[in-house]
Amino acid sequence: MNGSRSGRGRKIVLWRHGQTAWNLERRFQGSTDIELTEEGVGQARRAARLLASLKPDAVVASDLRRAAATAAELAAVTGLTVAHDAALRETYAGEWQGLTHAEIVERYGEQYAAWKRGEPVRRGGGELETEVADRAAPVVLEHGEKLPADGTLVVVSHGGTIRTTIGRLLGLEAYHWEGLGGLNNCCWSVLGEGARGWRLLEHNAGTLPEPVLGDDD
Repeated sequence: MNGSRSGRGRKIVLWRHGQTAWNLERRFQGSTDIELTEEGVGQARRAARLLASLKPDAVVASDLRRAAATAAELAAVTGLTVAHDAALRETYAGEWQGLTHAEIVERYGEQYAAWKRGEPVRRGGGELETEVADRAAPVVLEHGEKLPADGTLVVVSHGGTIRTTIGRLLGLEAYHWEGLGGLNNCCWSVLGEGARGWRLLEHNAGTLPEPVLGDDD
């Protein structure tokens, strides 16, 4: 797998979208199509300059506006065309979507507690985390396989989808995916090709001194 640039194999950068109003309100977004705030656009613009220095070969993003707008900032500084795929959307969480964290705990306390214990839960009647990985991980791998031997792919997606995808690509049991922790807005994780498959090289890189705000905390 050695290539002409560093000989270290392919890399996949999984980049979470910038801030939204619902992030600030601790309101569960899921697959609801929420736009970036002005601060979110600024976060994406700053992060894009850093990610451009990795000289990515390709960019694929969720088609939800918050991810697509984040990806557009990287396209603007790299000249790359962004591919969009609905399979990279955030977890569909049914009745939880649009509720604040406090409202979820109040109305769905047992379901929330079971999810936090690591049980397979259809939050709000929506998707299982394993089902999210079932749809997202193959898309990431498909685009990764198109890279040159030493290439870099940037995947622009959502906190929960990124966590489940990392867990799946690392071969971790679903119960242990929670151990990866959440991503801050516009931060990213890096997977690198190793002798026995994908390895986690960086997690939540680019972290600002702010709490994680999102569906996955």
